Amino acid sequence: MKTFIQRGDTVSLTAAAAVSGGGFIVKGTLCGLAVHDAAIGEAVEVSLTGVHDVPKVSAQAWTEGAAVYVDPVALVATTTAAEGNIFVGVAVAAAANPSSTGMLRLNGAAPAAAVPAP
Repeated sequence: MKTFIQRGDTVSLTAAAAVSGGGFIVKGTLCGLAVHDAAIGEAVEVSLTGVHDVPKVSAQAWTEGAAVYVDPVALVATTTAAEGNIFVGVAVAAAANPSSTGMLRLNGAAPAAAVPAP
């Protein structure tokens, strides 16, 4: 019986909104980066692993090893573990406040759930 389908470093998802390559895609608790531009309803390859420069909350400093989440509304990376944010990986380099991007290692898997209410 064959069960293996693919490695899963990237997956094909349907864009719920127009997205530019490098932008975050969120589907439930699955979160990754669009490999290419896509219009609403189009298939888009989404990277779930690797190290990427990602859009982040500008007024936030990152330290190496900090847990990084994605705000599913603003579609930016943050180190704030707020309700609804999705754990997506770890900062692999310091990022200054202010700066518009940070270096992130994607964790490659959907977390058990988004950050619960306190």
